[in-house]
Amino acid sequence: MPKINLIVNVRHEKDGSAFPTSIVWEDDRQFEVDKIIDIRNAAAHKCGGVGIRYTCKICGKTVELFDEDGHWFMEK
Repeated sequence: MPKINLIVNVRHEKDGSAFPTSIVWEDDRQFEVDKIIDIRNAAAHKCGGVGIRYTCKICGKTVELFDEDGHWFMEK
C-alpha cells in the first residue's frame, strides 16, 4: 500500500521532543491534531518504513502519523 505524504506542523520542545500540531492534507486542507494518544517507535506494516508513530485524534478520528527521519506520512 502506498504512503500518503503529508506536511506536518510540529512543536519542538527544549528537550528535543517533537509533537505534531496539525497536518496539511493532499488537497491543502489543514486539520488540527486534537490529542496525541501514544508516541512510540514502530513500523508502518501496510506500506513499509520504520520511525516514530504518533497515534492521534484528528476531527474525532484516531489516526497514525509516522515520522521517518523528518519525512511525515500516513498509511493509505
